[in-house]
Amino acid sequence: YPTIEILAGSEPTVVRESWAGLGYYRRAANLHRLAQEVIRDHAGVIPADPVALLRLPGVGRYTAGAVASFAYERATPAIDTNVARVVRRAFLPRLAARGADRRLWATGAAIIPRRAGRAAWAFNQAIMELGALICTARVARCGECPVRMACATGRRTERRRDGKTVRR
Repeated sequence: YPTIEILAGSEPTVVRESWAGLGYYRRAANLHRLAQEVIRDHAGVIPADPVALLRLPGVGRYTAGAVASFAYERATPAIDTNVARVVRRAFLPRLAARGADRRLWATGAAIIPRRAGRAAWAFNQAIMELGALICTARVARCGECPVRMACATGRRTERRRDGKTVRR
């Protein structure tokens, strides 16, 4: 759909057919409803405010944060799986499952640059990339990490001259 207006004006069955093969069909219905609400309630402009975004169908905290940060350069966290892993390892290494989501988001909000604009956008991009490329799920490559000395997990490791990483 080239515009939100065309998506909003489409029949639900046509939207669902366009989604065929992509799985999770509820997303198609939510996307259609979202487009209709944006046209009706926001003059066709996707909101920049994360709280307003959360009120749209199918939009959760990550999507709201990602849209606000990447489209509007708002100083709001966008915590996906990679970012959650970095935050846990760096700041919350002993985080228990109970209350984890709340603590992750609070920590994400505390570490993002306060000023909206390119700094917040770049921070979210960088922490996502750090989690995807260096602080991976299988192996935390702490010896290669640019923030290891500020990281609870990274400070417990040291890179020897032979290139092997040793836990302290």
